[in-house]
Amino acid sequence: MKIENIIIKNWRSIKDQELQAQDLMVIIGQNNHGKSNLLSSVLFFFGEIKHQDLDFYHGSTELFVELQFGGLDDSDKITFKKYLTSEDKIVVRKSAFLGGSFEYRGYIENPDEEWLQEENASAYTKRELASSLPFHPFLPDSGRITKQNIVDAQASYIEQNREEIEFSFELETTNFLGLKSVAKGIFGEVYFIPAVKEASDDFTSKDSSVFGKMYSDVVELMSEKNNDWKETKEKLGKLFSTLNKNDDDGNENEDRPQQLIDFEEELTNELVSWGAEIDIEVSPPDIESVFKANTQVWVNDGVRTDIKRKGHGLQRALTVALIQVVAKRSMAAAEDEDPENAGNRKVSNSRYFIFEEPELYLHPQAQRSLFDSFVSLSESGSQVILCTHSSGLIDVERYKSIYIATKENNSDETKVKQCTEDLFEGDSKKDFNLSYWINPDRGELFFASKVVLLEGATEKTVLPLLAKELGVFKYEYTLIGCGSKDNIPLYVKLLNKFLIPYVAVYDQDHQAHKGEDAIASADISTQKIEDEIDNNVGTSIILINDIEEELGLPNGSNSKPFVALNHINTEGFTISEPMISKIRDIYDSQA
Repeated sequence: MKIENIIIKNWRSIKDQELQAQDLMVIIGQNNHGKSNLLSSVLFFFGEIKHQDLDFYHGSTELFVELQFGGLDDSDKITFKKYLTSEDKIVVRKSAFLGGSFEYRGYIENPDEEWLQEENASAYTKRELASSLPFHPFLPDSGRITKQNIVDAQASYIEQNREEIEFSFELETTNFLGLKSVAKGIFGEVYFIPAVKEASDDFTSKDSSVFGKMYSDVVELMSEKNNDWKETKEKLGKLFSTLNKNDDDGNENEDRPQQLIDFEEELTNELVSWGAEIDIEVSPPDIESVFKANTQVWVNDGVRTDIKRKGHGLQRALTVALIQVVAKRSMAAAEDEDPENAGNRKVSNSRYFIFEEPELYLHPQAQRSLFDSFVSLSESGSQVILCTHSSGLIDVERYKSIYIATKENNSDETKVKQCTEDLFEGDSKKDFNLSYWINPDRGELFFASKVVLLEGATEKTVLPLLAKELGVFKYEYTLIGCGSKDNIPLYVKLLNKFLIPYVAVYDQDHQAHKGEDAIASADISTQKIEDEIDNNVGTSIILINDIEEELGLPNGSNSKPFVALNHINTEGFTISEPMISKIRDIYDSQA
Protein backbone atom coordinates (compact mmCIF):
# COMPACT_ATOMS: atom_id res chain seq x y z
CA MET A 1 0.00 0.00 0.00
CA LYS A 2 1.04 3.60 -0.47
CA ILE A 3 0.79 6.93 1.33
CA GLU A 4 -1.70 9.17 -0.46
CA ASN A 5 -2.16 12.06 1.95
CA ILE A 6 -0.25 13.50 4.93
CA ILE A 7 -1.55 15.82 7.66
CA ILE A 8 0.94 17.21 10.20
CA LYS A 9 -0.04 19.15 13.32
CA ASN A 10 2.37 20.79 15.81
CA TRP A 11 5.44 18.78 14.73
CA ARG A 12 8.55 20.87 15.29
CA SER A 13 8.29 23.96 13.00
CA ILE A 14 5.17 22.64 11.25
CA LYS A 15 2.04 24.01 12.91
CA ASP A 16 -0.60 22.74 10.50
CA GLN A 17 0.08 21.28 7.06
CA GLU A 18 -1.67 18.94 4.63
CA LEU A 19 0.09 17.37 1.65
CA GLN A 20 -0.84 15.14 -1.22
CA ALA A 21 1.78 12.39 -1.42
CA GLN A 22 3.45 11.15 -4.60
CA ASP A 23 5.43 8.01 -5.38
CA LEU A 24 8.50 10.27 -5.53
CA MET A 25 8.66 13.17 -3.07
CA VAL A 26 11.61 15.58 -3.28
CA ILE A 27 11.65 18.06 -0.39
CA ILE A 28 13.73 21.20 -0.94
CA GLY A 29 14.13 24.62 0.61
CA GLN A 30 16.61 26.97 2.20
CA ASN A 31 18.54 26.04 5.33
CA ASN A 32 16.52 26.08 8.56
CA HIS A 33 13.20 26.26 6.71
CA GLY A 34 11.87 22.85 7.82
CA LYS A 35 12.87 20.27 5.16
CA SER A 36 14.14 17.80 7.74
CA ASN A 37 11.09 18.41 9.94
CA LEU A 38 8.79 17.36 7.11
CA LEU A 39 10.87 14.25 6.51
CA SER A 40 11.08 13.38 10.21
CA SER A 41 7.31 13.64 10.65
CA VAL A 42 6.91 10.58 8.41
CA LEU A 43 9.69 8.78 10.28
CA PHE A 44 7.87 9.55 13.54
CA PHE A 45 4.67 7.99 12.20
CA PHE A 46 6.47 4.79 11.20
CA GLY A 47 8.22 4.53 14.56
CA GLU A 48 11.70 5.10 13.13
CA ILE A 49 12.31 7.97 15.58
CA LYS A 50 10.87 8.81 19.00
CA HIS A 51 9.38 12.19 19.84
CA GLN A 52 10.82 14.47 22.50
CA ASP A 53 9.40 17.46 24.34
CA LEU A 54 11.30 19.81 22.00
CA ASP A 55 9.36 18.39 19.03
CA PHE A 56 6.13 20.17 20.07
CA TYR A 57 5.44 23.38 18.15
CA HIS A 58 5.51 26.51 20.33
CA GLY A 59 4.59 24.96 23.66
CA SER A 60 1.69 22.85 22.41
CA THR A 61 0.96 19.75 24.47
CA GLU A 62 -0.21 17.45 21.68
CA LEU A 63 0.97 16.74 18.14
CA PHE A 64 -0.01 14.25 15.48
CA VAL A 65 0.88 12.93 12.04
CA GLU A 66 -1.98 11.47 10.04
CA LEU A 67 -1.51 9.32 6.94
CA GLN A 68 -4.02 8.11 4.38
CA PHE A 69 -3.07 4.88 2.62
CA GLY A 70 -4.42 3.53 -0.67
CA GLY A 71 -3.54 0.68 -3.00
CA LEU A 72 -4.18 -1.98 -0.35
CA ASP A 73 -3.84 -5.61 -1.45
CA ASP A 74 -6.10 -8.44 -0.27
CA SER A 75 -3.90 -9.16 2.75
CA ASP A 76 -3.96 -5.49 3.81
CA LYS A 77 -7.73 -5.38 3.42
CA ILE A 78 -8.03 -8.27 5.87
CA THR A 79 -5.55 -6.77 8.36
CA PHE A 80 -7.20 -3.34 8.32
CA LYS A 81 -10.77 -4.48 7.63
CA LYS A 82 -12.22 -2.42 10.44
CA TYR A 83 -10.81 0.81 8.95
CA LEU A 84 -11.41 0.15 5.27
CA THR A 85 -13.46 2.89 3.62
CA SER A 86 -15.87 2.39 0.74
CA GLU A 87 -12.98 3.56 -1.50
CA ASP A 88 -10.64 0.87 -0.09
CA LYS A 89 -8.47 3.33 1.83
CA ILE A 90 -7.44 3.63 5.47
CA VAL A 91 -6.54 6.74 7.51
CA VAL A 92 -4.41 6.41 10.65
CA ARG A 93 -3.28 9.08 13.12
CA LYS A 94 -0.29 8.84 15.43
CA SER A 95 -0.53 11.32 18.29
CA ALA A 96 2.09 12.21 20.87
CA PHE A 97 1.66 14.01 24.17
CA LEU A 98 4.01 16.25 26.11
CA GLY A 99 5.77 14.06 28.62
CA GLY A 100 6.41 11.05 26.39
CA SER A 101 3.29 8.98 25.66
CA PHE A 102 1.87 8.35 22.19
CA GLU A 103 -0.97 6.41 20.55
CA TYR A 104 -2.28 5.26 17.19
CA ARG A 105 -5.94 5.74 16.27
CA GLY A 106 -7.65 4.85 13.02
CA TYR A 107 -10.57 6.50 11.28
CA ILE A 108 -13.70 4.39 10.91
CA GLU A 109 -16.90 4.80 8.97
CA ASN A 110 -19.17 4.84 11.99
CA PRO A 111 -22.90 4.23 11.38
CA ASP A 112 -25.13 7.09 12.45
CA GLU A 113 -27.51 4.61 14.11
CA GLU A 114 -26.37 4.05 17.70
CA TRP A 115 -27.38 0.37 17.69
CA LEU A 116 -24.88 -0.23 14.86
CA GLN A 117 -21.95 1.49 16.60
CA GLU A 118 -19.39 -0.95 17.99
CA GLU A 119 -18.67 1.27 21.00
CA ASN A 120 -22.29 0.70 22.13
CA ALA A 121 -22.23 -3.08 21.68
CA SER A 122 -22.18 -3.85 25.42
CA ALA A 123 -25.53 -2.01 25.83
CA TYR A 124 -27.38 -4.65 23.75
CA THR A 125 -26.28 -7.94 25.32
CA LYS A 126 -29.69 -8.63 26.87
CA ARG A 127 -31.47 -11.00 24.50
CA GLU A 128 -34.85 -9.28 24.76
CA LEU A 129 -33.35 -5.97 23.63
CA ALA A 130 -31.01 -7.48 21.03
CA SER A 131 -33.86 -9.49 19.48
CA SER A 132 -35.78 -6.29 18.83
CA LEU A 133 -33.02 -4.79 16.70
CA PRO A 134 -32.59 -5.33 12.93
CA PHE A 135 -29.30 -7.24 13.33
CA HIS A 136 -30.98 -10.01 15.41
CA PRO A 137 -30.88 -12.61 12.55
CA PHE A 138 -27.10 -12.66 12.95
CA LEU A 139 -27.18 -13.51 16.67
CA PRO A 140 -26.85 -17.08 18.09
CA ASP A 141 -30.24 -18.76 18.60
CA SER A 142 -29.59 -19.70 22.20
CA GLY A 143 -27.27 -19.14 25.11
CA ARG A 144 -25.93 -15.96 26.64
CA ILE A 145 -25.28 -13.10 24.23
CA THR A 146 -21.81 -11.63 24.62
CA LYS A 147 -20.47 -8.25 23.53
CA GLN A 148 -18.54 -10.02 20.77
CA ASN A 149 -21.79 -11.58 19.51
CA ILE A 150 -23.23 -8.08 19.17
CA VAL A 151 -20.09 -6.76 17.43
CA ASP A 152 -20.19 -9.65 14.93
CA ALA A 153 -23.90 -9.14 14.31
CA GLN A 154 -23.40 -5.40 13.74
CA ALA A 155 -20.59 -6.12 11.25
CA SER A 156 -22.67 -8.71 9.36
CA TYR A 157 -25.68 -6.41 9.15
CA ILE A 158 -23.52 -3.49 7.90
CA GLU A 159 -21.90 -5.69 5.27
CA GLN A 160 -25.28 -6.72 3.85
CA ASN A 161 -26.96 -3.30 4.08
CA ARG A 162 -24.10 -0.82 3.51
CA GLU A 163 -25.87 1.12 0.75
CA GLU A 164 -28.84 1.86 3.00
CA ILE A 165 -26.82 2.99 6.04
CA GLU A 166 -25.63 6.55 6.74
CA PHE A 167 -22.03 6.81 8.00
CA SER A 168 -19.83 9.41 9.66
CA PHE A 169 -16.06 9.26 9.07
CA GLU A 170 -14.50 9.79 12.48
CA LEU A 171 -11.52 8.94 14.65
CA GLU A 172 -12.03 5.83 16.75
CA THR A 173 -12.09 6.18 20.53
CA THR A 174 -10.06 3.01 21.14
CA ASN A 175 -6.52 2.04 20.13
CA PHE A 176 -5.72 1.20 16.51
CA LEU A 177 -6.38 -2.53 15.88
CA GLY A 178 -7.12 -2.73 19.60
CA LEU A 179 -3.38 -2.70 20.32
CA LYS A 180 -1.66 -0.50 22.86
CA SER A 181 1.45 -0.31 20.67
CA VAL A 182 1.34 -0.85 16.91
CA ALA A 183 3.93 -3.31 15.65
CA LYS A 184 6.77 -1.72 13.69
CA GLY A 185 6.49 -2.58 10.02
CA ILE A 186 2.75 -3.17 9.99
CA PHE A 187 2.34 -0.45 7.36
CA GLY A 188 5.28 -1.68 5.28
CA GLU A 189 9.08 -1.86 5.28
CA VAL A 190 10.93 1.41 5.92
CA TYR A 191 14.47 2.01 4.65
CA PHE A 192 15.90 5.16 6.22
CA ILE A 193 19.35 6.58 5.42
CA PRO A 194 20.14 9.81 7.32
CA ALA A 195 22.56 12.48 6.12
CA VAL A 196 25.29 11.78 8.66
CA LYS A 197 25.80 8.10 9.29
CA GLU A 198 28.54 5.48 9.22
CA ALA A 199 28.21 3.67 5.89
CA SER A 200 29.16 0.48 7.71
CA ASP A 201 25.83 0.71 9.56
CA ASP A 202 24.04 0.23 6.23
CA PHE A 203 26.12 -2.86 5.49
CA THR A 204 25.70 -4.82 8.71
CA SER A 205 23.76 -8.07 8.53
CA LYS A 206 21.26 -6.82 11.13
CA ASP A 207 17.68 -6.82 9.88
CA SER A 208 17.42 -3.11 10.70
CA SER A 209 20.04 -2.14 8.10
CA VAL A 210 19.40 -1.64 4.39
CA PHE A 211 21.88 -4.38 3.50
CA GLY A 212 20.48 -6.67 6.20
CA LYS A 213 16.93 -6.37 4.88
CA MET A 214 18.07 -7.18 1.34
CA TYR A 215 20.41 -9.93 2.55
CA SER A 216 17.49 -11.56 4.36
CA ASP A 217 15.70 -11.79 1.01
CA VAL A 218 18.76 -13.49 -0.49
CA VAL A 219 19.01 -16.01 2.36
CA GLU A 220 15.28 -16.72 2.07
CA LEU A 221 15.67 -17.42 -1.65
CA MET A 222 18.61 -19.74 -0.89
CA SER A 223 16.45 -21.65 1.57
CA GLU A 224 13.75 -22.06 -1.07
CA LYS A 225 15.74 -22.79 -4.22
CA ASN A 226 19.34 -23.83 -3.46
CA ASN A 227 19.53 -27.61 -3.06
CA ASP A 228 22.99 -27.61 -1.42
CA TRP A 229 21.76 -25.08 1.13
CA LYS A 230 18.63 -27.11 1.87
CA GLU A 231 20.68 -30.31 2.21
CA THR A 232 23.10 -28.60 4.61
CA LYS A 233 20.18 -27.39 6.76
CA GLU A 234 18.77 -30.94 6.90
CA LYS A 235 22.13 -32.40 7.91
CA LEU A 236 22.55 -29.83 10.67
CA GLY A 237 19.04 -30.57 11.89
CA LYS A 238 19.83 -34.32 12.07
CA LEU A 239 23.15 -33.62 13.81
CA PHE A 240 21.54 -31.59 16.57
CA SER A 241 18.70 -34.07 16.99
CA THR A 242 21.27 -36.77 17.94
CA LEU A 243 22.31 -34.71 20.97
CA ASN A 244 18.99 -35.12 22.82
CA LYS A 245 17.61 -38.07 24.82
CA ASN A 246 14.66 -38.57 22.51
CA ASP A 247 14.27 -38.03 18.80
CA ASP A 248 11.50 -35.96 17.20
CA ASP A 249 9.08 -38.92 17.47
CA GLY A 250 9.69 -39.36 21.23
CA ASN A 251 11.75 -42.53 20.88
CA GLU A 252 14.97 -43.07 22.86
CA ASN A 253 17.98 -41.74 20.96
CA GLU A 254 20.56 -44.56 20.77
CA ASP A 255 23.11 -42.43 18.90
CA ARG A 256 23.44 -39.81 21.61
CA PRO A 257 27.09 -38.94 22.51
CA GLN A 258 28.22 -40.70 25.69
CA GLN A 259 29.93 -37.52 26.88
CA LEU A 260 26.55 -35.76 27.20
CA ILE A 261 25.02 -38.76 28.98
CA ASP A 262 27.91 -38.88 31.51
CA PHE A 263 27.67 -35.11 32.12
CA GLU A 264 23.93 -35.34 32.86
CA GLU A 265 24.47 -38.23 35.30
CA GLU A 266 27.23 -36.35 37.16
CA LEU A 267 25.01 -33.32 37.63
CA THR A 268 22.02 -35.49 38.69
CA ASN A 269 24.13 -37.34 41.29
CA GLU A 270 25.08 -34.04 42.88
CA LEU A 271 21.39 -33.15 43.21
CA VAL A 272 20.15 -36.44 44.75
CA SER A 273 19.17 -34.75 47.99
CA TRP A 274 16.97 -32.39 46.00
CA GLY A 275 15.20 -35.15 44.09
CA ALA A 276 16.03 -33.35 40.84
CA GLU A 277 17.09 -34.90 37.55
CA ILE A 278 19.04 -33.06 34.82
CA ASP A 279 18.08 -33.32 31.16
CA ILE A 280 20.26 -31.40 28.70
CA GLU A 281 18.34 -30.54 25.56
CA VAL A 282 20.03 -29.00 22.53
CA SER A 283 17.88 -26.99 20.13
CA PRO A 284 19.02 -26.72 16.52
CA PRO A 285 20.11 -23.17 15.67
CA ASP A 286 18.27 -20.95 13.22
CA ILE A 287 20.82 -21.47 10.48
CA GLU A 288 19.64 -18.37 8.56
CA SER A 289 20.34 -16.19 11.61
CA VAL A 290 23.74 -17.80 12.17
CA PHE A 291 24.57 -17.30 8.52
CA LYS A 292 23.64 -13.61 8.61
CA ALA A 293 25.33 -12.94 11.98
CA ASN A 294 28.66 -14.19 10.64
CA THR A 295 28.57 -12.15 7.44
CA GLN A 296 30.92 -9.23 6.85
CA VAL A 297 31.27 -6.95 3.85
CA TRP A 298 34.78 -6.11 2.65
CA VAL A 299 35.74 -3.66 -0.09
CA ASN A 300 38.74 -4.10 -2.38
CA ASP A 301 39.59 -0.91 -4.25
CA GLY A 302 43.23 -1.93 -4.52
CA VAL A 303 43.46 -2.43 -0.78
CA ARG A 304 41.08 -4.91 0.89
CA THR A 305 39.60 -3.36 4.05
CA ASP A 306 36.29 -2.99 5.81
CA ILE A 307 34.00 -0.09 4.86
CA LYS A 308 34.96 2.15 7.78
CA ARG A 309 38.48 2.52 6.41
CA LYS A 310 37.32 3.88 3.05
CA GLY A 311 36.72 7.53 2.15
CA HIS A 312 33.35 9.21 2.55
CA GLY A 313 32.84 9.29 -1.21
CA LEU A 314 33.26 5.53 -1.62
CA GLN A 315 31.18 4.89 1.51
CA ARG A 316 28.31 6.91 0.06
CA ALA A 317 28.78 5.21 -3.33
CA LEU A 318 28.31 1.83 -1.64
CA THR A 319 25.04 3.01 -0.12
CA VAL A 320 23.97 4.29 -3.54
CA ALA A 321 24.89 0.89 -5.02
CA LEU A 322 22.51 -0.72 -2.53
CA ILE A 323 19.73 1.62 -3.61
CA GLN A 324 20.40 0.87 -7.27
CA VAL A 325 20.30 -2.88 -6.65
CA VAL A 326 16.97 -2.52 -4.87
CA ALA A 327 15.67 -0.39 -7.75
CA LYS A 328 16.71 -2.92 -10.38
CA ARG A 329 15.27 -5.83 -8.41
CA SER A 330 12.03 -3.96 -7.90
CA MET A 331 11.77 -3.18 -11.62
CA ALA A 332 12.47 -6.83 -12.48
CA ALA A 333 9.84 -7.99 -9.99
CA ALA A 334 7.31 -5.62 -11.52
CA GLU A 335 8.09 -6.87 -15.05
CA ASP A 336 7.87 -10.54 -14.01
CA GLU A 337 4.53 -10.08 -12.26
CA ASP A 338 1.74 -12.45 -13.29
CA PRO A 339 -0.70 -10.47 -15.48
CA GLU A 340 -3.61 -12.07 -13.61
CA ASN A 341 -2.38 -10.35 -10.46
CA ALA A 342 -1.67 -7.01 -12.11
CA GLY A 343 -4.24 -5.27 -9.93
CA ASN A 344 -2.68 -6.59 -6.74
CA ARG A 345 0.25 -5.12 -4.87
CA LYS A 346 3.67 -5.58 -6.48
CA VAL A 347 6.52 -7.01 -4.45
CA SER A 348 7.83 -3.60 -3.37
CA ASN A 349 4.61 -1.65 -2.97
CA SER A 350 4.87 -1.49 0.80
CA ARG A 351 8.43 -0.26 0.85
CA TYR A 352 9.26 3.31 1.81
CA PHE A 353 12.74 4.65 1.06
CA ILE A 354 13.51 7.78 3.06
CA PHE A 355 16.75 9.71 2.49
CA GLU A 356 18.21 12.78 4.12
CA GLU A 357 20.58 14.66 1.78
CA PRO A 358 21.54 11.57 -0.28
CA GLU A 359 23.80 13.74 -2.49
CA LEU A 360 26.48 14.10 0.22
CA TYR A 361 29.99 13.24 -1.00
CA LEU A 362 28.72 12.48 -4.53
CA HIS A 363 29.95 14.33 -7.62
CA PRO A 364 27.29 15.78 -10.00
CA GLN A 365 27.29 12.84 -12.42
CA ALA A 366 26.82 10.38 -9.55
CA GLN A 367 23.95 12.52 -8.25
CA ARG A 368 22.16 12.32 -11.59
CA SER A 369 22.65 8.56 -11.67
CA LEU A 370 21.28 8.36 -8.13
CA PHE A 371 18.20 10.34 -9.14
CA ASP A 372 17.51 7.84 -11.95
CA SER A 373 17.61 5.08 -9.31
CA PHE A 374 15.10 6.98 -7.18
CA VAL A 375 12.81 7.31 -10.20
CA SER A 376 13.13 3.58 -10.93
CA LEU A 377 12.28 2.76 -7.32
CA SER A 378 9.20 4.98 -7.38
CA GLU A 379 8.03 3.51 -10.71
CA SER A 380 8.43 -0.08 -9.49
CA GLY A 381 5.94 0.28 -6.66
CA SER A 382 7.95 1.73 -3.78
CA GLN A 383 7.61 5.24 -2.42
CA VAL A 384 10.70 7.42 -2.21
CA ILE A 385 10.92 10.48 0.06
CA LEU A 386 14.05 12.61 0.22
CA CYS A 387 15.21 16.07 1.20
CA THR A 388 18.05 17.65 -0.72
CA HIS A 389 20.04 20.80 -1.54
CA SER A 390 21.00 19.51 -4.98
CA SER A 391 19.36 20.55 -8.24
CA GLY A 392 20.77 17.29 -9.64
CA LEU A 393 18.06 15.44 -7.71
CA ILE A 394 15.26 17.47 -9.28
CA ASP A 395 13.52 16.95 -12.59
CA VAL A 396 11.29 19.86 -13.54
CA GLU A 397 9.19 17.55 -15.72
CA ARG A 398 8.26 15.80 -12.47
CA TYR A 399 7.08 19.03 -10.86
CA LYS A 400 4.38 17.20 -8.89
CA SER A 401 7.14 15.43 -6.95
CA ILE A 402 8.62 18.72 -5.69
CA TYR A 403 7.80 20.04 -2.20
CA ILE A 404 9.24 23.44 -1.21
CA ALA A 405 9.55 23.98 2.54
CA THR A 406 9.64 27.67 3.39
CA LYS A 407 9.26 30.13 6.23
CA GLU A 408 7.73 33.27 4.78
CA ASN A 409 7.69 36.86 6.04
CA ASN A 410 10.13 36.20 8.91
CA SER A 411 7.78 33.59 10.35
CA ASP A 412 9.15 30.58 12.21
CA GLU A 413 6.34 28.35 10.87
CA THR A 414 7.12 25.99 7.98
CA LYS A 415 4.72 25.98 5.05
CA VAL A 416 5.03 23.60 2.13
CA LYS A 417 4.35 24.56 -1.48
CA GLN A 418 3.47 21.89 -4.03
CA CYS A 419 1.61 21.63 -7.33
CA THR A 420 -0.86 18.78 -7.65
CA GLU A 421 -2.58 19.65 -10.91
CA ASP A 422 -1.58 19.03 -14.52
CA LEU A 423 -0.13 22.28 -15.86
CA PHE A 424 0.66 21.20 -19.39
CA GLU A 425 -0.95 19.03 -22.03
CA GLY A 426 -0.49 18.33 -25.72
CA ASP A 427 2.10 20.46 -27.50
CA SER A 428 2.76 22.63 -24.45
CA LYS A 429 3.82 19.57 -22.45
CA LYS A 430 6.09 18.47 -25.29
CA ASP A 431 7.63 21.97 -25.60
CA PHE A 432 8.20 22.21 -21.86
CA ASN A 433 9.88 18.79 -21.71
CA LEU A 434 12.05 19.51 -24.75
CA SER A 435 13.28 22.75 -23.21
CA TYR A 436 15.18 20.62 -20.69
CA TRP A 437 17.79 19.90 -23.34
CA ILE A 438 18.21 23.63 -23.90
CA ASN A 439 18.55 24.32 -20.18
CA PRO A 440 19.55 21.12 -18.29
CA ASP A 441 20.23 23.04 -15.04
CA ARG A 442 16.74 24.49 -14.84
CA GLY A 443 16.07 22.53 -11.61
CA GLU A 444 17.90 25.36 -9.85
CA LEU A 445 14.83 27.57 -10.20
CA PHE A 446 13.19 25.83 -7.22
CA PHE A 447 16.05 26.92 -4.95
CA ALA A 448 16.10 30.56 -6.13
CA SER A 449 14.84 33.55 -4.20
CA LYS A 450 13.94 34.92 -7.62
CA VAL A 451 13.97 33.51 -11.18
CA VAL A 452 14.89 35.50 -14.31
CA LEU A 453 13.24 33.97 -17.38
CA LEU A 454 15.10 34.68 -20.62
CA GLU A 455 14.56 33.81 -24.25
CA GLY A 456 17.92 32.27 -25.01
CA ALA A 457 21.64 31.78 -24.49
CA THR A 458 22.76 35.29 -25.42
CA GLU A 459 20.68 36.96 -22.69
CA LYS A 460 21.72 34.29 -20.17
CA THR A 461 25.38 34.90 -20.95
CA VAL A 462 25.44 38.68 -21.19
CA LEU A 463 23.06 39.89 -18.47
CA PRO A 464 24.96 38.43 -15.46
CA LEU A 465 28.22 39.93 -16.73
CA LEU A 466 26.68 43.38 -17.12
CA ALA A 467 25.00 43.06 -13.70
CA LYS A 468 28.40 42.36 -12.11
CA GLU A 469 29.88 45.41 -13.79
CA LEU A 470 27.01 47.48 -12.38
CA GLY A 471 27.44 45.91 -8.94
CA VAL A 472 23.87 44.54 -8.73
CA PHE A 473 24.47 40.84 -9.43
CA LYS A 474 22.86 38.39 -6.96
CA TYR A 475 23.90 34.75 -6.64
CA GLU A 476 20.56 33.79 -5.12
CA TYR A 477 18.83 34.67 -8.41
CA THR A 478 18.63 31.95 -11.06
CA LEU A 479 18.64 32.72 -14.79
CA ILE A 480 16.72 30.29 -16.99
CA GLY A 481 17.09 30.18 -20.75
CA CYS A 482 13.64 29.09 -21.94
CA GLY A 483 14.70 28.33 -25.49
CA SER A 484 12.26 30.74 -27.11
CA LYS A 485 9.84 33.52 -26.36
CA ASP A 486 6.91 31.10 -26.74
CA ASN A 487 8.27 28.86 -23.96
CA ILE A 488 8.31 31.65 -21.35
CA PRO A 489 4.56 31.30 -20.49
CA LEU A 490 5.16 27.61 -19.61
CA TYR A 491 7.72 28.57 -16.98
CA VAL A 492 5.57 31.45 -15.75
CA LYS A 493 2.70 29.04 -15.17
CA LEU A 494 4.96 26.71 -13.14
CA LEU A 495 6.42 29.54 -11.04
CA ASN A 496 2.94 30.92 -10.32
CA LYS A 497 1.88 27.58 -8.86
CA PHE A 498 4.88 27.39 -6.53
CA LEU A 499 4.72 31.14 -5.72
CA ILE A 500 8.36 31.61 -6.70
CA PRO A 501 9.09 35.30 -7.55
CA TYR A 502 10.19 35.88 -11.14
CA VAL A 503 10.77 38.43 -13.86
CA ALA A 504 10.16 37.52 -17.51
CA VAL A 505 12.59 39.28 -19.84
CA TYR A 506 11.66 39.10 -23.52
CA ASP A 507 12.09 40.86 -26.86
CA GLN A 508 9.42 43.12 -28.29
CA ASP A 509 10.49 41.95 -31.77
CA HIS A 510 9.38 45.08 -33.64
CA GLN A 511 12.62 45.36 -35.63
CA ALA A 512 12.51 47.74 -38.63
CA HIS A 513 13.16 44.99 -41.15
CA LYS A 514 10.11 42.95 -40.04
CA GLY A 515 6.82 42.99 -41.88
CA GLU A 516 3.35 43.52 -40.43
CA ASP A 517 2.63 39.76 -40.14
CA ALA A 518 5.85 39.10 -38.23
CA ILE A 519 5.17 41.99 -35.87
CA ALA A 520 1.59 40.79 -35.33
CA SER A 521 2.91 37.30 -34.54
CA ALA A 522 5.39 38.78 -32.05
CA ASP A 523 2.56 40.72 -30.38
CA ILE A 524 0.58 37.50 -29.97
CA SER A 525 3.55 35.87 -28.23
CA THR A 526 3.96 38.95 -26.05
CA GLN A 527 0.30 38.86 -25.03
CA LYS A 528 0.54 35.17 -24.06
CA ILE A 529 3.33 36.04 -21.64
CA GLU A 530 1.49 39.01 -20.14
CA ASP A 531 -1.75 37.03 -19.81
CA GLU A 532 0.05 34.34 -17.80
CA ILE A 533 1.89 36.66 -15.40
CA ASP A 534 0.45 36.85 -11.89
CA ASN A 535 1.32 40.32 -10.61
CA ASN A 536 1.34 38.99 -7.06
CA VAL A 537 4.25 36.70 -7.96
CA GLY A 538 6.12 38.10 -10.98
CA THR A 539 6.57 40.86 -13.50
CA SER A 540 8.08 41.45 -16.95
CA ILE A 541 10.70 43.59 -18.65
CA ILE A 542 10.62 44.16 -22.42
CA LEU A 543 13.76 44.58 -24.55
CA ILE A 544 13.34 46.93 -27.54
CA ASN A 545 13.60 45.25 -29.89
CA ASP A 546 15.98 42.50 -28.83
CA ILE A 547 19.17 42.05 -26.77
CA GLU A 548 21.36 42.78 -29.82
CA GLU A 549 19.68 46.14 -30.44
CA GLU A 550 19.79 47.03 -26.74
CA LEU A 551 23.55 46.36 -26.73
CA GLY A 552 24.15 48.30 -29.93
CA LEU A 553 25.45 45.37 -31.96
CA PRO A 554 25.99 46.23 -35.66
CA ASN A 555 23.11 45.38 -38.02
CA GLY A 556 23.43 41.96 -39.59
CA SER A 557 25.57 40.47 -36.83
CA ASN A 558 24.45 37.08 -35.60
CA SER A 559 23.22 36.50 -32.09
CA LYS A 560 25.83 34.04 -30.87
CA PRO A 561 26.69 34.61 -27.19
CA PHE A 562 30.40 34.90 -28.02
CA VAL A 563 29.73 37.71 -30.50
CA ALA A 564 27.76 39.62 -27.87
CA LEU A 565 30.42 39.03 -25.20
CA ASN A 566 33.16 40.18 -27.55
CA HIS A 567 31.17 43.33 -28.33
CA ILE A 568 30.62 44.38 -24.72
CA ASN A 569 34.27 43.75 -23.93
CA THR A 570 35.60 45.97 -26.72
CA GLU A 571 37.31 49.18 -25.74
CA GLY A 572 34.90 52.06 -25.59
CA PHE A 573 31.74 50.01 -25.08
CA THR A 574 29.23 51.70 -22.79
CA ILE A 575 25.91 50.43 -21.55
CA SER A 576 23.00 52.60 -22.57
CA GLU A 577 20.98 54.26 -19.83
CA PRO A 578 17.78 52.33 -20.77
CA MET A 579 19.72 49.07 -20.56
CA ILE A 580 21.26 50.04 -17.21
CA SER A 581 17.75 50.74 -15.89
CA LYS A 582 16.45 47.38 -17.09
CA ILE A 583 19.36 45.44 -15.60
CA ARG A 584 18.84 47.19 -12.26
CA ASP A 585 15.13 46.36 -12.43
CA ILE A 586 15.90 42.69 -13.17
CA TYR A 587 18.19 42.36 -10.15
CA ASP A 588 16.78 44.95 -7.80
CA SER A 589 13.02 44.93 -8.18
CA GLN A 590 10.88 42.68 -6.06
CA ALA A 591 8.30 40.67 -7.96
